[in-house]
Amino acid sequence: MTSTRLLIVGPQGSGKGTQGVRIAEAFGIPVVSTGDIFRANIKEGTELGLQVKAITDAGDLVSDELTSAIVRDRLSQPDAAEGFLLDGFPRNVAQVALLDEFLQGREESLDAVIELDVPREESLARIALRAKEQGRSDDTEAAIAHRLDIYERETAPILAVYRTRDIVDTIDGVGSLDEITERIFAALEARGLVRGAAA
Repeated sequence: MTSTRLLIVGPQGSGKGTQGVRIAEAFGIPVVSTGDIFRANIKEGTELGLQVKAITDAGDLVSDELTSAIVRDRLSQPDAAEGFLLDGFPRNVAQVALLDEFLQGREESLDAVIELDVPREESLARIALRAKEQGRSDDTEAAIAHRLDIYERETAPILAVYRTRDIVDTIDGVGSLDEITERIFAALEARGLVRGAAA
């Protein structure tokens, strides 16, 4: 049984949530999305949810320590034993080190990092549409611009770290959903990561 450990990276509105689900289904692995975990807690009104809501409503990001603890807990669950797709973590260089430490403790490492490359204007247009459709309180214009700035300043540098390991596949994130999904699958297959191998 082959295990597949992936990370998907892209700015807000790059479509990584949608593509992540498609990739995970094809490879038979769970999506571990910090955003989804946080939103579920907010919806349920848990203590974590209240903490996270106050932070995200201000347009800020949850601390490395809190995020890392939540991800480690999720990756320790049985369904992630044979692989996973991370979305939203690591989002800065400090978190790369936290993830490395956790994976090395299990004698594991990431197989590939998928970077969805989308121009800033495209991201802004997509998020504005999503805010209208889903009524997300954190999708105000100011909060969106702030998160894109944080992405460019903090998250984009993690790609430089992973490039030194030769595991980054940069995918053109503009086009139809199916076109983008096929580009991702082609890149992963070129690395010997074959869909359905985990099934």
